[in-house]
Amino acid sequence: MSAAACWLIPRFDPAGIEQLRAALQLSLPAARVLFNRGYKDPASARRFLRPSLDDLHDPFLMLGMGPALERLRRAIARSEKILLYGDYDVDGTTSIVVLKKAIELAGGQASYHIPNRLKDGYGMHLEAIGQAAADGIGLIISLDTGIRAAEAVCRARSLGIDVIVTDHHLPGDELPPAFAVLNPKQPGCGYPDKDLCGAGVAFKLAQALLGSLNWPGEKLRRMTESFLKIVAIGTVADVVPLTGENRVIVRFGLDGFRSVRNPGLRALLRVSGFAEGGVPTANQVAFRIAPRLNAAGRMADANDIVNLLLTREESEANSLAGRLHGLNRERQEAQADIVRTILDDCLKTPVDDGQPALVFVGREWHRGVVGIVATRLVERFRRPVFVLNEDREQGIAQGSGRSIPAFHLLGALESMRDLFIRFGGHRQAAGLTLSCDRVDEFRERLAAYAASRLKPEDFVSGIQVDASLEFQEISDAAVAEVLDMEPFGHGNPPPVFVSYDLEVAGTPAVRRDRHLQINLRQNGRTLTLKGWNFAERAAELAPGARVDAAFSFEADDYALTRGYPGWCAVLKDVRRAGRGSV
Repeated sequence: MSAAACWLIPRFDPAGIEQLRAALQLSLPAARVLFNRGYKDPASARRFLRPSLDDLHDPFLMLGMGPALERLRRAIARSEKILLYGDYDVDGTTSIVVLKKAIELAGGQASYHIPNRLKDGYGMHLEAIGQAAADGIGLIISLDTGIRAAEAVCRARSLGIDVIVTDHHLPGDELPPAFAVLNPKQPGCGYPDKDLCGAGVAFKLAQALLGSLNWPGEKLRRMTESFLKIVAIGTVADVVPLTGENRVIVRFGLDGFRSVRNPGLRALLRVSGFAEGGVPTANQVAFRIAPRLNAAGRMADANDIVNLLLTREESEANSLAGRLHGLNRERQEAQADIVRTILDDCLKTPVDDGQPALVFVGREWHRGVVGIVATRLVERFRRPVFVLNEDREQGIAQGSGRSIPAFHLLGALESMRDLFIRFGGHRQAAGLTLSCDRVDEFRERLAAYAASRLKPEDFVSGIQVDASLEFQEISDAAVAEVLDMEPFGHGNPPPVFVSYDLEVAGTPAVRRDRHLQINLRQNGRTLTLKGWNFAERAAELAPGARVDAAFSFEADDYALTRGYPGWCAVLKDVRRAGRGSV
């Protein structure tokens, strides 16, 4: 834990918070969080706290859904060969699983193709389109890709293949000339939720398809719930906001883990350390389940993900899950090596304020992990980072970038598109390929672009505080209401509270040389907090010191099994008391 961060504290409206609390019969801590996050009227707050499957939007609100469903149903009725063309990450592969299963339930069959990250790179490739024509494919459905694949779609049309594009990435200046395009971000689309991931968009097509089969309502509801487990994994892995429809998907999807029949999913949960019937949190999906799936596409072959989630054989499921577990260890080692190399170089040539964006380049860096490396470096340096691997034999550099909230990464690349052989991505994550001899120019132009748009405060780590909290307001019931705001993740982080003028009660205990267990006292009430990676700041927590603290609550199943309350408080930051509430 580094030095104290900037605390971003909202202005409070005690009267409005009290009205919300009374209407919903909540404790003040939960009411403060909901109100300050924009759920100011009882109806919206109630929908947030108690999402329902009925909150899933009508798929036909998405532009292009009617033609897409009609073409898919025609392909199924005529027994046409259908090819699902997906991306190699968790979002793309779970999209394939969802739509393939839906097509099979509707009486059809579909094969699938996933490009190899290292050999093929991202996107739809002309060679694969040509092979599809040779195989007699009549319909291609792209999943988590295709919105910028105009050339590939044109090639398919010239070969007599219809294409339905399903994607969630930002479109280019023109849409591909597909039979239908499903993307809530496309111009003219009035779909209420623009933040679906690729698996979410695929699910909407699956939802429309299953809804056209005249099933009884209970069967349709049951099948919808069964799909949400896979869609939830893709949604969490792709780091889209866990609000709106995504919150419904993930809430019900995770709850479905109480009973898992899919052999591959059961095996994946086992190697990820979950007991039978255990319900993972969104955070556990992000850091324990998704990395094992992503390791296949990063280190070897993403087909293993689809095979794992589609197999009906326990032995095959266990074998595939074990392979993914091993690949994830390899991924961790490769990632650590690159980060270590870069940080060692930064000791020789430190990063300074004159570098508003960073580009690191190396040779023989595993291209499957450079995006994760970029994420770690953004956390370290608090500025946009690209990590590229140079292939001098081919004369190209390829890699990925990650960003800070204030900087639109794809917008930056759009401003210098003449540099790249190909590029694409989001506001916070992007990938690119360019000639080796243009890397220095890219570094200079990215730095200039960032310097013109970023302010000094954009580089400062900040903690967004949700509400103030007196220790006397903390109870098991109040904490349970706060934790009921899960699933937590991007767009819906765990609430952070701030308490003022606390006394450090006793010497903090050091755990594993890095962590602290701290007792803080306020008006006679003592709260024990866990301080992860706080050992280096122990001097700020001397016995008797007066401090302000920012902290959150987490579920603690281990404590629950030992007869203690099933939650704990986690220290996020601390500062000397007396600085006020700003």
